[in-house]
Amino acid sequence: MIFSSPHEALNIPETSLAEFVLQRSPDFGNKPALIDGSNGRTLTHKELAPTIRKLAAGFARHGFGKGDVLAIYSPNSPEYALAFLAVAMLGGATTMVPPLFTDTEVQTQLRDSGANYLLTIPQLLDKANQAVQDSTIRQIFVIGEAEDAISFTSLLENDDPLPEITIDSRGDLVALPYSSGTTGFPKGVMLTHYNLVSMLCQLHASEALTEKDTIVCVVPMYHLYGLHVVVNMGLSQGATIVILPRYDRGQFLRTLERYGVTVAPLVPPLVLELSRAPEVDQHNLSKLRLIHCGAAPLAAEVAQACSERLGCPIRFGYGLTEVSPLSHSSLPSIPDKQGAVGYCLPNTECKIVDYVTGAELGPYQEGEIWIRGPQVMKGYLGNKHATAEMIREDGWLRTGDIGYAQEDGQLFVVDRLKELIKYKGRQVAPAELEAILLSHPAIADAGVIPSPDEMAGEVPKAFVVLKAAATMDEIMEFVSARVAPHKRIRLVEFVSEIPRSPAGKILRRVLVQRERARIKSTV
Repeated sequence: MIFSSPHEALNIPETSLAEFVLQRSPDFGNKPALIDGSNGRTLTHKELAPTIRKLAAGFARHGFGKGDVLAIYSPNSPEYALAFLAVAMLGGATTMVPPLFTDTEVQTQLRDSGANYLLTIPQLLDKANQAVQDSTIRQIFVIGEAEDAISFTSLLENDDPLPEITIDSRGDLVALPYSSGTTGFPKGVMLTHYNLVSMLCQLHASEALTEKDTIVCVVPMYHLYGLHVVVNMGLSQGATIVILPRYDRGQFLRTLERYGVTVAPLVPPLVLELSRAPEVDQHNLSKLRLIHCGAAPLAAEVAQACSERLGCPIRFGYGLTEVSPLSHSSLPSIPDKQGAVGYCLPNTECKIVDYVTGAELGPYQEGEIWIRGPQVMKGYLGNKHATAEMIREDGWLRTGDIGYAQEDGQLFVVDRLKELIKYKGRQVAPAELEAILLSHPAIADAGVIPSPDEMAGEVPKAFVVLKAAATMDEIMEFVSARVAPHKRIRLVEFVSEIPRSPAGKILRRVLVQRERARIKSTV
């Protein structure tokens, strides 16, 4: 059964991303567009397009041309957004490198993406200089001032005309984020202008934001959630975006209050903090009308606690980098059911497929989630085999996620296919158990993985961070009372923290490696 979008079909314009984002900016005049939340620097909507054109001309003066790739290796900043759109204007692509990457990880992404230019900050320049060895990088630009690098400011000091560029919206790449997909090592996700323009049109139709909103960008811009869903969408809608370089609880709360933030796109760990941190009560957050939560599962109890505390609803979304990055979103007119992540975005289809037989499934039947729509990536850079594994010839993309849909198409995500625990041949979803654990009053955080077992094959093991006293037996009994026998937690280990990615996803592979090392040491 194919589940369709409840939205009306859209006509996606065949235009470049920069043109689409900036087309209405003069209409908003002196209204702030980008604010640096760390120091108050402000760029208005009126200044936006001229600044980006100057920046594009500055890049072109240093040889950047159509088809080239800029690597941005930096925390969040207004310059990040400006550089991305300037490169898009020139017909180039941007690959976003997380600032916490190791030297090897940075080198690997630079080489694999074929990046020709790199933009960084002075604090990361030494690592950047190391990473560009044996790469195709021709020039390093820096946000600020540093020796042996061209300053971002100098790129704006020119009156050069923009080179004439013709952009094929469906064929030309504009972004090269990296994703592991369903399996294997990170791969370059080829996203075209048409992919990202489609996503903005779909988000506009879902009423995610209005020009009256002030939105905070604290989620990382090296992820499409921050760069595209927050910043590019905000700019295209005429909203004001307050950008923070990273999450700091005190700075974040002060920013929400100072700028009267109305919409806060967050990840689950931040929602959890807002539901529990005592400092929240010390700030006036009355302007906050909506929280968007994505990038990882959020326990229903945590969502409810945060929503009640702040007096504003939480809307959800679902997707992955390979779909630019969303396929589903909450509908403002329909309350989300517990655990739901929303409905298909406009022009998007979804189906649930049996991961053993490949048969299409009906409502309430669990299987792998497949997506089809204009936001589906062009493919993986230089990896036809991985592309063929991910995208079928008929356009369906295999997400690697397990879930089910109701008759009306509302989607529920259970877990990752490759992370399911096989207890005596029966499937156990770690995310389900983690949500139950987080509802325990003594538990601050939790992660669940498979632990090898001679009799059962694998058993669920919980890594638990406590905020109050509790015993292993109490925790196991708490879960047992709420799940079927085959889903019960069989092992508990208390830890100081749960490893998570900056987007909030539990790094279960780190816990699995820790468990393997523990077992090996006891043999």
